[in-house]
Amino acid sequence: MAERVTFGAGDLAVVALFLAGVLWVGYAARRSLKEGDATGYLVAGRTLTLPAFVATLVATWYGGILGVGEFSYSYGVSNWVVFGLPYYVFALLFAWLLAPRVREAELFTIPDRLYGTYGRPAGLFGSLLTFCMTTPAPYTLILGVLFQLVLGGELLVWLLVGTILSTIYLYRGGLHADVRVNILEFLMMFGGFAVIVPFLVTKYGGLHFLREQLPPLHLSWHGGNSVQYIVVWFFIALWTLIDPGFHQRCYAAASPQVARWGIVVSVCCWFVFDLLTTTTGLYARAVLGDSLSDPKFAYPALAERVLPPVAKGIFFVGMLATVMSTVVSYTFLSAVTFGRDLVWRWRGGGEADTLRYTRVGITLVGALAIVLAWRVQSVVNLWYLIGSLFIPGLLLPLVGSYTSRFRVSPGFALATMVLGFGTSLSWMLYGAVSGRLQDPAFLQPMYPGLVMGTAVYFVGWVTNRGGKHSERTLL
Repeated sequence: MAERVTFGAGDLAVVALFLAGVLWVGYAARRSLKEGDATGYLVAGRTLTLPAFVATLVATWYGGILGVGEFSYSYGVSNWVVFGLPYYVFALLFAWLLAPRVREAELFTIPDRLYGTYGRPAGLFGSLLTFCMTTPAPYTLILGVLFQLVLGGELLVWLLVGTILSTIYLYRGGLHADVRVNILEFLMMFGGFAVIVPFLVTKYGGLHFLREQLPPLHLSWHGGNSVQYIVVWFFIALWTLIDPGFHQRCYAAASPQVARWGIVVSVCCWFVFDLLTTTTGLYARAVLGDSLSDPKFAYPALAERVLPPVAKGIFFVGMLATVMSTVVSYTFLSAVTFGRDLVWRWRGGGEADTLRYTRVGITLVGALAIVLAWRVQSVVNLWYLIGSLFIPGLLLPLVGSYTSRFRVSPGFALATMVLGFGTSLSWMLYGAVSGRLQDPAFLQPMYPGLVMGTAVYFVGWVTNRGGKHSERTLL
């Protein structure tokens, strides 16, 4: 690793206090959770109020902070076009079309819906896709890098340490502990970036400075990327409609209204945070030039350059909070999928067995994330890989399950999942073997997968549309 950040005693104290606070809040939350209470452990007793819902959703959904720094340093304001705008659109669609229905279903997981609507084979395959797409590996990588920047040493060691610190309280506290910690992390992530932006504007100036120092393309909407590349990220934003974190938070909301309006308020919070992070990324390129050996170090290197002691510690706590909230939430989501939707569905048993299998899943998911983060050391590439492979198979069967008008038979739902995922995977492997995957003219893997999945689903819908529709439709 080429970049290092120097921390003084005050900075280390700020970080230590934050980590102690995370552990204290996480462990304290378990006191209000009864042993063996599956509803309390898996969906926080379905009691999330609007403030708690917003805090946990905002913190969970915005974990890739070094990836955002990497992209905004390299491509400028197109960071907002790629990682902001499309997600606002699909989040609002989710709020309007799906959130109340998801809450009213009173389930625990996305595979619960698939099992209940399409039967065991589709539910099992959907569980496998959900398990893979909820890997916390991109965020585990970011967390390990942040610790390594400050304390040095081997990345693999910090991947392990970061995973343990982020998830140890989940074993007893479940989602209840996750939400409590997310509230603290929500406050710190905004506080960290609210600290650095005034320093930057005061020291270097505003828009005039950026215009003078940035490459011209950094202030264009595309940042020099091809239209096809940007469009594929809009398709990746379809992830929002099938994101297990959105569904889990809606299952845990106190009411359908909390679920809907919580997402709307969350979009407003994301807009503000995107403004802070993109601005910081622009200053990173303007101040540091093209001197970085790796763009993912843009935020830490900028903090090292401009922030005084203690303020630097607060900024790093903001980054740590942004990442840790997502590591813990995605670890729990993936562990629940493993424990409830794969092992428990296969072996059977009572609520106690569900919780036991989920706790085993926390360890398994954490270990797999460490291995994947170690092997693929690029946050953006990990996002791209996961989104391209798993969205084509899950999108239509899951959204269609909430309305009888657009639902297909179990056989066609399973075929959509298998062929949508399989086509994207095959196309990606072909591109990797042929060396064309990085060629801008090469058709990105998500497109063939979406086309295949949509074609199969459409045939199933046409075949099935003569049936009776007992539910009120979304449209």
